[in-house]
Amino acid sequence: MAASPTAPAGQALEALVAARAGQPPVQTGVVHPVDAIAIEGAVQAARAGLIVPVLIGPEARIRAAAKDAGQDISGFKVIDVPHSDAAARKAVEMVRSGGLEMLMKGSLHTDELMHAVVDPVLGLRTERRVSHVYVMEVATYPRLLLITDAAINIAPDLEAKRDITQNAIDLAHAIGIAEPKVAVLSAVETVSSKIQSTLDAAALCKMADRCQITGGLVEGPLAFDNAIDLGAAREKHIAGPVAGQADIVICPDLESGNMLAKQLTYLANAKSAAIVLGARVPIALTSRADSVPTHVASCALGSLLIQQKRELLKVSG
Repeated sequence: MAASPTAPAGQALEALVAARAGQPPVQTGVVHPVDAIAIEGAVQAARAGLIVPVLIGPEARIRAAAKDAGQDISGFKVIDVPHSDAAARKAVEMVRSGGLEMLMKGSLHTDELMHAVVDPVLGLRTERRVSHVYVMEVATYPRLLLITDAAINIAPDLEAKRDITQNAIDLAHAIGIAEPKVAVLSAVETVSSKIQSTLDAAALCKMADRCQITGGLVEGPLAFDNAIDLGAAREKHIAGPVAGQADIVICPDLESGNMLAKQLTYLANAKSAAIVLGARVPIALTSRADSVPTHVASCALGSLLIQQKRELLKVSG
């Protein structure tokens, strides 16, 4: 079980890293780590006991990046491939063969990695839609805030939003939130035929009522203020267990989710971690501008999901 997501301010993400103490590290393919941040992120995640890195990419560039970063990678396996596209394909191949339990994005574009992941024949698709979740620690908010989808699904339809919601709920369980409160966002808190996101929100709530979405409390549509501020919710006479205290916010589209996450990062100094779910294995998917602690915390998310999977297999086996 993960540490409580309501750890003291400024320590919640660190608590998730600490929650993996004593657990076996996860065999992780680090895809195309050819800059200092990607190398240091992998090294620090290994030192934290989260992962056993397998570095996949042009070996000469990987070793040059490690030298520039002042990091010792002599104990890590390096898989030499010529370029980023080959690294993504090799990483996916190694997952399919059982050699890797998780992937970690290095110094390549998200679409390069995800192109290999979602390949209909050779990729890592499951019956679930692949989606991205930011886990954010905001100093002015008393709990971790999960934001989805900000990186993969550009304009998700209702069926995609169902999977996006379920993926986020599953992640919340893995990090210790037993019954996450899910706010489906729009610009308003009433259903309007003129605003598609309000119709989707209403449908998602009914899907939760009919157990098409499970494990969380789903409410919407909610404007962002009503989702995260009790005073704003009360002012508009919005009652219920989710309003004003959401653990998860489901954004209408990628643009709104991405803007929200980056506003919190750059204007509110929020800390973050990021993960892709719905594939055969978790994928720590950070921005190339993200810090080393973000890379480490993202590995913690993935490793907690793997830990959860291992525990479920023990129970069922």
